[in-house]
Amino acid sequence: MLGNVLTAIVTPFRDDGSIDFDSFQRLARHLVENGSDGLVVSGTTGESPNLTDDERLDLLRAAIEAVGDEATVVAGTGTYSTAHSVHLTEQAHGLGVDAFLVVTPYYNKPPQRGIVAHFAEIARVSDKPIVVYNIPARVVVNIEPETISRLAEIPTLRAVKQANDDLAQAKHIVDTGLDLYAGDDNLVQPFLELGGIGGVCVHTHIVGPQVAAQVKAFLSGDADRAREIDRELAPAYELLKVQSNPIPIKAALNLLGHGVGGHRLPIPPPTEDEIAAVRGCLERLGLLVAA
Repeated sequence: MLGNVLTAIVTPFRDDGSIDFDSFQRLARHLVENGSDGLVVSGTTGESPNLTDDERLDLLRAAIEAVGDEATVVAGTGTYSTAHSVHLTEQAHGLGVDAFLVVTPYYNKPPQRGIVAHFAEIARVSDKPIVVYNIPARVVVNIEPETISRLAEIPTLRAVKQANDDLAQAKHIVDTGLDLYAGDDNLVQPFLELGGIGGVCVHTHIVGPQVAAQVKAFLSGDADRAREIDRELAPAYELLKVQSNPIPIKAALNLLGHGVGGHRLPIPPPTEDEIAAVRGCLERLGLLVAA
C-alpha cells in the first residue's frame, strides 16, 4: 500500500526557468502535513515532458530528502520509449523511491500487446511496485480490460491510476485484485464506491485535508459523510477545468502564497481571465476571501 491519497506534485520554476528546489521541498512537506500519504514526482502535473533526466532524478532526491521518512515517493518514469522508461526506472530504483508511476506509451499509439510488452520490460529492472497510468484523453490509447487482466499477471504491477470515467472498466481493475486509484479528482468518490482505495490527485495541493477526510470516512463506513465532502469539493473540480493541467493548479498555489512560479513552454502562463476564474473557485472553497 502506497497510501490512499497521493498528490501528483507540481514542479516549481524560478523566473529564469530553472527548478526551484527550495520551493519544491517546502511544498512537499506542506502536502504531507496536509493530507497526502505520498507524492508522485515528475508526472504530468510535474511537467515531466519538459524536464531533463537529470532534473527528474534531482527532484526525486529532493523529495526523498524532504519527506521520505514520512511519506511514499513515487517516481514518474513512463515515457513513449520503452528503453527510456526502463532507464529512468533503473535510475529511480537506485535512488530508493518506493514505487513507479508508468503512463501508457503516448504518441506511438501501440496495440494492446505492445502495452503489455512495455510494462513487462520495465518490471524486469526493479522489484518495487508499478502503478499503471491509464489516461486515454492524453495518450489516445485506452488500456482495455483484457489488457488490464494480462498486466495483473506481472508480479510487481500492483495498481492502476485510472483517468477514465468508465465505471465498468474501473470495477474490472478492482476485480483483478489490483489497487484502483482515481486518476481524475472527480472520480475519487465514484471509484471508492466500486472498491477503489483513493486517488492520485491534483486538487490535494489545495484541499488535501478534505480529501483525506473523504477517503477516511468512506473506508471507515461513513459513506454519507464522504459523499457530502465530495459535493463540497465541487469548486475544486471546477478549478481544474479552467485550463489544461497544471496551469490552473499552479495559478491556485501562487494565489495562496506557495510561490511555485510559472511553466516551461509549450505550457504558457495563465491569462487574467483564467486567474480570475481560479480565484473565484478558491473563494467558493473558503480558501480566499472575496475581494
